[in-house]
Amino acid sequence: MKILIVQNRMGIGDMVIFLPYIEAISKKFKVPVNLLVKENSKATEFLKENKNIDEIIYLDRGNQNKKGKHDGVLGSLKLIKDIKKYKFDKIFIFNSSIRFRLIAKLSGIKDIYQYPLFSKKNQHIINTAKEFIRKKLDLDINNDPTIITEEKLINNAKLKYDIDNNKLNILLGIGGSGPTKQIPSKTFINVVKKILKEKECKFFLATGQNENEQKILKEITNSEFSEKCIALDKLSINEILPIIKNCHIAICNDSSFSHLSSALGIKTIVLMADTPLIYGSYSTKMYPIIPVGEQTVNHNTRGKNKISSDEIFEKFKEIIL
Repeated sequence: MKILIVQNRMGIGDMVIFLPYIEAISKKFKVPVNLLVKENSKATEFLKENKNIDEIIYLDRGNQNKKGKHDGVLGSLKLIKDIKKYKFDKIFIFNSSIRFRLIAKLSGIKDIYQYPLFSKKNQHIINTAKEFIRKKLDLDINNDPTIITEEKLINNAKLKYDIDNNKLNILLGIGGSGPTKQIPSKTFINVVKKILKEKECKFFLATGQNENEQKILKEITNSEFSEKCIALDKLSINEILPIIKNCHIAICNDSSFSHLSSALGIKTIVLMADTPLIYGSYSTKMYPIIPVGEQTVNHNTRGKNKISSDEIFEKFKEIIL
């Protein structure tokens, strides 16, 4: 039996969130499944050790910089051709798009399972997926997403970066996909200062390459605590995962690293500057901090400067000290 799962949301976080439902399908039918996902999900970089997943197929559409080969009517025909050659028996579509329904039918897939059509508005990212799996497969899924990384790679990272388990190793996810998600470098520097007064620590700084993220990184690495910090911005996700696995705790903006660290089983403080709370609270390993005065679960417009170093440090003490 060959199964295809379509998860066409953008980004690493969404990919991580859907892992329990993807794995549930694989275990139900006792076969590894194939995924159709967007390239910016980076799925091949953190899912290659997942035995429930066979092949990852990239959906080339919705790219802001260029037209993808699967965009438009001709793109749909190319996608049908790409899918057809696998001869899938079943497909699970985690969206309400009539386009994907037609593509599945024209690809010759007999058993099609999909969210209710034309119901995209106000869909809850987790509750809708849970209900979908419950209705279609009679399964109740409540487990955290998990990412596996090889023990050998974890040990190699420990040696390469001189990671001492007797000291506190902390991931700082200082990046963010947009300026409203980013926390000022001053806040992170003050957190580092407070923690170092209590514990001997090493900090690993995870961020992207855009100008704002690099500015925050540079301000932290140029601070008085530069010798305690190791920048990870030149590494791939695959290289960063074993480093994160060596950490005792993570403190992250709502970014890809908050999702990756919590899925690796690391207790993760998530700084919810400008994102719905669900993205920082769906895992038992997540400890969200909401900006002062903005406690509404579905609030979407939080201010990036409203989370203080004192709040972060108090949460840190609650978890670690």
